[in-house]
Amino acid sequence: MNENNCGKIDSMDKHVWFENIMDVFGEKLTKMAYTYLKDWKLAEDVVQEVFIICYRQYDSLASITSFKSWIYRVTINKSKDVLKSSTIKKVIINPKLFRLFQAKEPSPEMDYIKRSEEEQLSLCVLALPLKYREVITLHYYEELPVEEISRILGLNRNTIKTRLHRARAKLKHLMERCEKDGE
Repeated sequence: MNENNCGKIDSMDKHVWFENIMDVFGEKLTKMAYTYLKDWKLAEDVVQEVFIICYRQYDSLASITSFKSWIYRVTINKSKDVLKSSTIKKVIINPKLFRLFQAKEPSPEMDYIKRSEEEQLSLCVLALPLKYREVITLHYYEELPVEEISRILGLNRNTIKTRLHRARAKLKHLMERCEKDGE
């Protein structure tokens, strides 16, 4: 099962379906929640809540046109709810926004350079305002097309394109500033 066919399948057991969506979406949703919350444990808690909602909604999945869009929307909304709550008043920045996936072992020097660049990029993405951070994350990290992002965020396609353009410009500026500071 992949993320495009995670809707309820008649012959599939509810528990098997549930395990499959946790496998397919678990890490991606946690990363998405992390971009909002900047706290890995809170992001994991949000994703657990999202999976509980999925489990409870199993019998009404037929009414959901795009499960992938729906589950991302639920995750974003839950993350925003946590941000609005009185329990979250501090921002924790963790430079390990996204784990590195490596097929082969690079040399220690190359590994250090790559990690440094990715940490710098992750920090710069986290420094963006939320409306830019979410489109960058959905487009580049989750590899979603503009149309899908538009559905997930409930915004016009042109708004998404504009935000992506502005986010790239702000990200470029932040990266250049970080390079100057590092010299």
